[in-house]
Amino acid sequence: MFSKKSFYVLLVLLLGFSLVLGGCGGGQQASPPPAQSEGEGGSAQSEWPSSLTIGSASIGGVYHVYAGGWAQVIEKALGITTGVEVTGGPNHNMQLVQSGDLELGMVTMGPAWEAWHGEGDWTNGLEHRDVRVLFPMYNTYSQWWATKDSGIKSLADLEGKIVGVGPAGGTSGTYHPRILELLGIKTTNRLAGLSDLVTQHIDGQLDANSFASGVPVAGILETAAQKDIVLFGVDGEARDKVVAEWPYWSPATIPAEKYDFIDEDVETIGIWNMAIGHKDLPDDLVYEIVKAVFDNHDDMVLSHSSAEETVPENIIHNTWMWMHPGAIKYYEDQGIELPADVYPPEYQK
Repeated sequence: MFSKKSFYVLLVLLLGFSLVLGGCGGGQQASPPPAQSEGEGGSAQSEWPSSLTIGSASIGGVYHVYAGGWAQVIEKALGITTGVEVTGGPNHNMQLVQSGDLELGMVTMGPAWEAWHGEGDWTNGLEHRDVRVLFPMYNTYSQWWATKDSGIKSLADLEGKIVGVGPAGGTSGTYHPRILELLGIKTTNRLAGLSDLVTQHIDGQLDANSFASGVPVAGILETAAQKDIVLFGVDGEARDKVVAEWPYWSPATIPAEKYDFIDEDVETIGIWNMAIGHKDLPDDLVYEIVKAVFDNHDDMVLSHSSAEETVPENIIHNTWMWMHPGAIKYYEDQGIELPADVYPPEYQK
């Protein structure tokens, strides 16, 4: 029999032993959380979203392919799951990023200008000022094509014809009908995704097709694989008239090496594309996204050759639209001088 005193001594020893075991319990006791890492903008990475979505355009165009490459770069460099959403193109992307329905997107500077200033019926007068430029993508070329047996070789030959003009809300869907109207060329225009228009063209439902994008365009290559086609652009006096009407278009040349079915460069017009994001994205996240795109330039080009123009120096082609502070910090770190008008109200040196 234990005395009461012995019992209490034994109890104290058992309690002490249990505390020792608790302190050496094979890692089962929770360890203190690691110190919170911080990015370039100074905010904790815990504030970063767990996933991101990029607004692209219709399947078959460069936007959708380019967005896939961009998404892979983000996942590779930052470990953030990134999806690509099929949209109506630049106009739609401006709307979706403005509303916060998408974090990232891609635009051409013509539709961006209209959205920024609330011009055009599609904007409903809303100035899309919650959208920020992140990085330059590439120049968009106005491209038109028809089968050789159609006899169509230029814009003037489109008079009275049925012409595919791209998806509603896209750059070509917005501007190609306006260009034809400005030039006094009467056509029946078909709005649809590029893949659908390519099918219609191959099936003989369209006399000609068109798209505004980087080069080469998968839909053009698909058509050329099944039909003998001719590629043409907006050139000569027509080009001068368009550029005078819309200064964000400029003379551009499609190099012959971009398409194996042409022997000479094609003169046309072009308009720059920019990657965009919502203004509320963390500064350090945007810094790292921009850095990842340029650090993985070869991967971007592998996804689509138009990304050859995705270099920091081309950011100077944006002279008026506010840029995200995280992006601004990256370019300033590279010693690139930015126009005063691209600094947003929230920017702090």
